[in-house]
Amino acid sequence: MKITSSFGRSRALKVLAANALTIATFAGVVIGIIVGVAVKETDEKWTARQVMYLKFIGTLFLNMLKCVIIPLIIPSLIAAIGSLDLSLSGKIGLRAIVYYMATTVFAVILGIILVVTVRPGVTDDSNPDDLIDMSRQRNVTTEDTLMDLIRNCFPPNIVQALLHQYQTKIIYPDMKMEDGPDPEDKYTWKVSGQWTNSTNILGLVVFSVVTGIAIALSGEEGLPLLRFFQSVSVVMMKVTNWIIHLAPIGVLFLLAGQLMEMDDIAEEFKKLGWYFGTVLLGLGIHGFIVLPLLYTVITRTLPFRFLANMGDAYMTAFGTASSSATLPVTMTSLEEKNGVDPKISRFVLPIGATINMDGTALYEAVAAIFIAQMNGISPSIGQVVAISITATAASIGAAGIPQAGLVTMVMVLDTVGLPSEAASIIYSLDWLLDRFRTAINVLGDSIGAGIVHHLSAKELAAINSSQGSDPESLQMS
Repeated sequence: MKITSSFGRSRALKVLAANALTIATFAGVVIGIIVGVAVKETDEKWTARQVMYLKFIGTLFLNMLKCVIIPLIIPSLIAAIGSLDLSLSGKIGLRAIVYYMATTVFAVILGIILVVTVRPGVTDDSNPDDLIDMSRQRNVTTEDTLMDLIRNCFPPNIVQALLHQYQTKIIYPDMKMEDGPDPEDKYTWKVSGQWTNSTNILGLVVFSVVTGIAIALSGEEGLPLLRFFQSVSVVMMKVTNWIIHLAPIGVLFLLAGQLMEMDDIAEEFKKLGWYFGTVLLGLGIHGFIVLPLLYTVITRTLPFRFLANMGDAYMTAFGTASSSATLPVTMTSLEEKNGVDPKISRFVLPIGATINMDGTALYEAVAAIFIAQMNGISPSIGQVVAISITATAASIGAAGIPQAGLVTMVMVLDTVGLPSEAASIIYSLDWLLDRFRTAINVLGDSIGAGIVHHLSAKELAAINSSQGSDPESLQMS
């Protein structure tokens, strides 16, 4: 009995140690809510300066997250794309990449459709038409916004892109002249441009993707540069991990300060509940309808047995909240239970664990528009497109470590000019949603490996036959 009890105790301690960050973050959320509500209910009203003092430590945490966005996302993106093995039967690699990109983009579109339809950030008694159109906050047309989006994808100076992005501005005419611009028609106004103090994330992402492709096509000559970016990525992941371990304290003070600034706490938490439900609905539709349907259409077989055989991988992903940590379990389940060729699984899965983040992409898109709705803002068409592109890029560059979505969320918000401080309210749920979206990420990787394995039967047969006819391979076997 003593042996059994000691074994049970040691196992419980291991579980607690493995989930220490999650438990601490949850505790920080609870304490932050208690502090915020308790202080809010006091007779003496706090001044803006006192609230600033309360949020100070949380603001430092937010600044740390912002600080690692560029050095983490850009090298990770370059390293992920640059390390693609384009020589492993080009068709196999192309199928995998097309699958990754298609499912990620679809997840983002699904998330945007749901959040715009459900409107979790809009209260029942408010009129959705009262949301401020961001394109009307400054003098600009929809065409100008879309052109700015494309223009910022190709910055004239990559260093300048770290600090500024271009924005078209049209000048309101002082008076109506007979041959001059019409004050009622924006298309007749004088056009000018300005550089705003905001990082051009889109330009940096495009530059990173092109650089990654160039490295992948350069072969041996590109390896030194690839190793440099991989090294920077590893170091910055470690720094990011340190910052994320400060999340319990940072979230506590951010959440307490955010609650102090709310007019109606109950109403805001009601919105948060709708947001949580919207994200879960999106993850559920994508993971249990879209992806299995895609598998069925392409392989012409029902997905139930395939999905059931991956149960261990899903549970590990939910428990660890890390797609990278789940990789060995996913490989074993695919190869031993579903019969996927190791050449496919060991090519598709490591890349998928890095760049195929369907759940994360959907979550980023929903969260960004939800925060806009909470602030009484309706994103313009150009900004919705920017959110889509940035959420996709952020999911590709997201490190495979727990709660790395905190970093990428700040990146998405900064891209479209939304207040990053407003993200503090959704941090209270991130620790839980992180586990759900990681499970969907792993499910997407698994189905992708199954689809690529099915489509690549001829290429695999050719590779296996060429290896079988090699005298050295015969001697080794």
